[in-house]
Amino acid sequence: MEGFGGLFGDPEDLQKRMMEFAEQMQGQQKLAWADNAIGLAVQMTVAAISRVNVQGNAEEQAQQIRSLMATVFPEAVTLVREARQGLG
Repeated sequence: MEGFGGLFGDPEDLQKRMMEFAEQMQGQQKLAWADNAIGLAVQMTVAAISRVNVQGNAEEQAQQIRSLMATVFPEAVTLVREARQGLG
């Protein structure tokens, strides 16, 4: 029996195309999530650095930024790592 009087063709072919479409959509959702996670990591890092009131000479300022990055960077790396794993 043809699906809906032949309107959609072979039911098995239709099912196969629907599954392919679902897989494609799922892949796009994973990619969007990864993009969002990476964007969040960047925004979080930039926001943290912009809030630092750096003072002193260049070496002291660099040390203040390094200290901040030691706190923020591991969280950003975790977000990016999870995003990459979601793509795999």
